[in-house]
Amino acid sequence: MVEIAQVFNNNSALINLGDHKQAIVKGKGIAFKKSKGSNLETKKIEKIFYLNTKSSRENLFFLMKDIPIDVVTTTYEIIDYAKTKLHYNVLDYVYITLSDHIFGAYQRYLSDTYQESMVPDMSNQYTTEYLIASHALDVINRNLDVDFPESEIKSIALHFINAKGDEPSANDLKESETISINQIVKSVLTDNAIFRREDNGNYYDRFMIHLQYLAGRLDDQSQEDNAEFSKNLEDEMQSSYPESFQIAKELYERLQTELDKKLSSNELLYFIIHIQRLTKEKITK
Repeated sequence: MVEIAQVFNNNSALINLGDHKQAIVKGKGIAFKKSKGSNLETKKIEKIFYLNTKSSRENLFFLMKDIPIDVVTTTYEIIDYAKTKLHYNVLDYVYITLSDHIFGAYQRYLSDTYQESMVPDMSNQYTTEYLIASHALDVINRNLDVDFPESEIKSIALHFINAKGDEPSANDLKESETISINQIVKSVLTDNAIFRREDNGNYYDRFMIHLQYLAGRLDDQSQEDNAEFSKNLEDEMQSSYPESFQIAKELYERLQTELDKKLSSNELLYFIIHIQRLTKEKITK
């Protein structure tokens, strides 16, 4: 028997494991008529996802603000597979980016506005990431009762390509660089009349979380940066979201100039995505 820390729905809950450790558990009817503090029968647990880091625990509650728990647990199931089955080291911010992507695609699927991914196929260069993404597609289709096409694998793989690496320790993160990054970003956002408001608060906070990890990725030689891959995406994004592209490009170049650091071209793509969400710029094609 284990103690329930929070009930998500009849089939999933957060449990206490002792020694300040927690995990997400799933199972048919596992939390039916249960509440916080209730005991849960371990034999009913079908899947368990351990929250081994502080950021993974914080990300869980951050995601639950506006993303359905079925999408959140699906995200954790995919990342758990990558870590435990394929021993793939991934930065914790992938919980934010991947869940956001899955939820967005899910909403478009339900509203019949979903379009197949235009991301170039890079499976020859990123075999492991595409293997993870292929498994992820099966998990998403099963858990969310959808039928995404195989082209979705390319988009999912992109999140693992960009988040590959070991989580930096507190000692690795230079406080001065983190402060400088925040100052530069907020300056560019302010110059373009982008502020945190009630209607964009969650997206603004997600952008800030992404930036917290940026200091640890500066000059990271382990970050693979495929120029052709990024350029194709960059051209597509510039055509689709010209205003967001210009703001993101300004931010990208100012960070490199003022910090005297090299950023992966993949960072520009994420900047565009974040800016587009903050400004709610409509796609131009």
